[in-house]
Amino acid sequence: MTSHNPNPLFLSPGSALRSQMAEGFLRAFAAERFDVMSAGVEPSPLNPLASEVMKERGIDISGQEPRNITQSLKEHFAYVIIVCDAARERSPIFPFTPRLLHWSIADPAAAEGSAEQRMEVFRRVRDEIEDKIRQFIAETAQTNESQFSSP
Repeated sequence: MTSHNPNPLFLSPGSALRSQMAEGFLRAFAAERFDVMSAGVEPSPLNPLASEVMKERGIDISGQEPRNITQSLKEHFAYVIIVCDAARERSPIFPFTPRLLHWSIADPAAAEGSAEQRMEVFRRVRDEIEDKIRQFIAETAQTNESQFSSP
């Protein structure tokens, strides 16, 4: 049976951090409302620090697989959410996507310093993504309600 849920795609350069965290949060908070996936322009393995900070929130993303965006170019997405500036610059065109969103989220992998300082950067990015996902869920709920309410 095919789902009729909106299918957002989270896109980042490597799909090893931010898009994976966004996918994990959306699955955890609203899996019944969305068929979510993430992909990268040049996918790389999931960053273990991303997995670690998500576990602190009770969300296990360790089984998520970064996909290459070329595998999804012919798919129709309700939303394409580009989670950083670098992916926006290198993003393919999604002619069948009615809603293209851009979230300018810093790359925590670029953090320098001690292990604890780097973890703090990952936590800040995680928290920013969580806030954006909660806002996205609320906004899409309002949009869906307004589409079906009578004037």
